[in-house]
Amino acid sequence: MRLVPIHGAIEHSTVVPERTKGNPMKVRDSGMPEEEMWTGFFDPAKVLAIFGLDRGVENLVEFGCGYGTFTLAAAGIAAGTVHALDIEPEMVSIVLQKCREAGITNVHATVRDFVADGTGLADNSMDAALLFNILHHEEPVALMKEAHRVLKPNGILAVIHWNYDPTTPRGPAMEMRPRPEQCIAWGKEAGFLFNERNRYDLPPYHYGLLFKKPFT
Repeated sequence: MRLVPIHGAIEHSTVVPERTKGNPMKVRDSGMPEEEMWTGFFDPAKVLAIFGLDRGVENLVEFGCGYGTFTLAAAGIAAGTVHALDIEPEMVSIVLQKCREAGITNVHATVRDFVADGTGLADNSMDAALLFNILHHEEPVALMKEAHRVLKPNGILAVIHWNYDPTTPRGPAMEMRPRPEQCIAWGKEAGFLFNERNRYDLPPYHYGLLFKKPFT
């Protein structure tokens, strides 16, 4: 599915997945909670500001946009395009509807199996990438390597995940839920730099990690 801007607006009629062959590779245990519950967990603008994404960002990619909780906030700070990807057509439809209602024209929302097919974005083209509540995927390093590929040198990868705590109201099963230290190790394996100062507590139920793609 492609979004085509027409005279500054987004034209959209039907959501068509880009991947039509085979079975889509959904992230394990990836069912979204109800939107009201989900949005109550975050102050999106505040979280993006904690990561330093409230300034100097032109183009951004979001791996798994869900209800658009962070998509719309990112659109408000990105000078260029927010590439919002999700494997679920329903989620992409929701994001598109919210963009239309809010008059947002710089979101390119796409149904895409980025686990199997990658993002489809060019090398070194993004200023920032978001991997929020997705690194319990079977191949987390592959996702982080794809983020590394599309980011510009010195680009930012922001990671959020559920705390390693069985009392959280939602989140993946504990046996597949990564601790922050595991995500840091995966990020370094994927080629990112990490400074311990860039580890954040995001109450009530999440932690955040900020990685940078090194200059080469």
